[in-house]
Amino acid sequence: MTSLSSKLLAWFDHHGRHDLPWQQSKTAYRVWLSEIMLQQTQVQTVIPYFERFLERFPSVEALAAASEDSVLHLWTGLGYYARARNLHRAAKLVVGEYQGHFPESLEGLMALPGVGRSTAGAILSLAMGARAPILDGNVKRVLARHDAVPGWPGTTKTLNKLWVLAEQYTPTERVADYTQGIMDLGATLCTRSKPRCQDCPLIASCVAYSRSEQVQFPGKKPRKTLPERKTYFVILQRADGCVLMEKRPEQGIWGGLWCFPEASHKDDFPSSLATLRAFAGEPPINMEPIKHSFSHYRLTIYPIVLKINRAPEAVAEVNSTQWIDPHRPANIGLPAPVTQVINTLVRY
Repeated sequence: MTSLSSKLLAWFDHHGRHDLPWQQSKTAYRVWLSEIMLQQTQVQTVIPYFERFLERFPSVEALAAASEDSVLHLWTGLGYYARARNLHRAAKLVVGEYQGHFPESLEGLMALPGVGRSTAGAILSLAMGARAPILDGNVKRVLARHDAVPGWPGTTKTLNKLWVLAEQYTPTERVADYTQGIMDLGATLCTRSKPRCQDCPLIASCVAYSRSEQVQFPGKKPRKTLPERKTYFVILQRADGCVLMEKRPEQGIWGGLWCFPEASHKDDFPSSLATLRAFAGEPPINMEPIKHSFSHYRLTIYPIVLKINRAPEAVAEVNSTQWIDPHRPANIGLPAPVTQVINTLVRY
């Protein structure tokens, strides 16, 4: 056992987190679910989602048997919805190909949709006690500072160096505790800003601390100006208050979620809605614009409400549509801006 791992384990025993929901009754299913949710999302945000998911889908079999809409509905607000779709696909694979048992090898786990090397390592170490290094965001920060690894971890060169260190420091004993401990250290002490170095068990061997360069590591992602885009939500509302929604394609932004039909211009409504637009009884209502940021661009949404006198139950020209009552939305997945619009419609 290395000096780093022994010091870290001693610290974890007294100061680590031992009461997180996924640490109770540890199973591969619970660890996998938590790891997918924790990708790019903080612990406190994840906890209520994790608990609701377990209540609705207590096993991988229950998740595999669920509809995609019900899975996405429970994911609504957590963001990065591809994670939920991959979660559902992976559950079906575990049940269909592995009889409900998660693979017990790194390669087998990485073959599941949405499971990368670090997530697979976490499942192996936390749920199965196998020696497997991990490298999530917190661990990258701890190792980059401890060994003063230059560069942004998003580059192959820097990432490879960090994986070498992760492999080097991971012990052969108490692997689950070490894995949880190094994640906890990054989350509670070795934070992105204002790290609490004086409380850190690794202070004596931390190269960045010895140079007073903690904030220099890990290297920052090169900044670039995000492009601005805009779209129009076409909100067709019947006399009973219900609004027309359509399911988006699996690929692309908000894939598989339910959304309002979109237009590139306020007067350029989708041709598939032309028949319904003819039933409009009053001028369109322009709602307040909504700004929403993605990782690669910023989007301004202009919701336009068009009240129509009558409408058929379905729209033949549009695939996968349904009328939704804003006061009682169905159990379907909705992007955050759509939820915002629905909440506003309720107040109209």
